[in-house]
Amino acid sequence: MSLFPADIEAQASEIIRRFTQRHLMVATAESCTGGLIAGALTDIAGSSAVVDRGFVTYTNEAKQQMLGVRQDTLLQFGAVSKETALQMVHGALYRSRAGIAVAVTGIAGPGGGSEAKPVGLVHLAAKSRSGALMHREMRYGDIGRTAVRLATVRTAFEMILSLSAE
Repeated sequence: MSLFPADIEAQASEIIRRFTQRHLMVATAESCTGGLIAGALTDIAGSSAVVDRGFVTYTNEAKQQMLGVRQDTLLQFGAVSKETALQMVHGALYRSRAGIAVAVTGIAGPGGGSEAKPVGLVHLAAKSRSGALMHREMRYGDIGRTAVRLATVRTAFEMILSLSAE
């Protein structure tokens, strides 16, 4: 029995299957999901051959220290931004043995949002060692903290699967 909904479990299983076949590893850099992406992957048997590491960087300081996100990026664009997500994924990829990394930063709620950055705003980035790079800005809305976090996991898995298909 999985801790995660069946669709997330299916996505995670497909990532583990595909990465095992291709001898690829994955790394995660997570803020608003707090480790759920890595957790869903490691819920699948055989994941130890695929999951290299996960970075849970909930604070700006952790993003800087663990992933190399620049302070000026955080000051200029904020933690929840395309720029921060791109630096997070770059840091995760190059501070790991992964062939593909994914990064997420957002506002899960219920508070913490603003007019410019509302609850439910999430920036995701995925990058491969071959140089392929993806960014998605998702506006899930104020659908509840758990729903935003699970929707983010689904989107992150879609991005990982898309990059691994190339």
